[in-house]
Amino acid sequence: MADFYKDKRWYIVQTYSGLENSVKMNLDRRIESMQMEDKIFQVVIPEEITFEKKSDGTTKEKLVKIYPGYVFIEMIVTDDSWFVVRNTPGVTGFLGSSGGGTKPIPLHADEINPILKKAGLIAVPKLKVNLGEKVRVVAGPFMNQIGIVDEIDQERAVVTVLVEMFGRQTPAEYTFDEIERV
Repeated sequence: MADFYKDKRWYIVQTYSGLENSVKMNLDRRIESMQMEDKIFQVVIPEEITFEKKSDGTTKEKLVKIYPGYVFIEMIVTDDSWFVVRNTPGVTGFLGSSGGGTKPIPLHADEINPILKKAGLIAVPKLKVNLGEKVRVVAGPFMNQIGIVDEIDQERAVVTVLVEMFGRQTPAEYTFDEIERV
């Protein structure tokens, strides 16, 4: 059968809770031994650092799985790659697949990118402006207009800028790389 998807996409695999690390290790071994490096690219367990306050008043860093029971895989789905992942010990199935041999549904970029950012796997662009500062819009319909930073959303990497339109200030959202300090 031909390739189901021709480009690499992100998929979620369900595992038994607590077995995520062994599933990742098994998948990494199987990818190498079955020569699937050209079809399965990354196996990720999203984790973040949290700080736990101990009874003696000190704080301790702790690595916590963001999605227990799930492993994220960047891959090209073919019959072979799907078989390798699906039949890895500890894998109970693909999220978004109804079973019975149906192929999984990939995540959209707007679904996976926040997860990868939170886990520190992709860089979040740094904002070089503060609230109330004047900025120039460098992309979009208001390109080259000067506006004032009204809100900053670090989590979404979005800035609300007040730009003048029809004689009054109108809020418009831009990503960090769509504005520059004046």
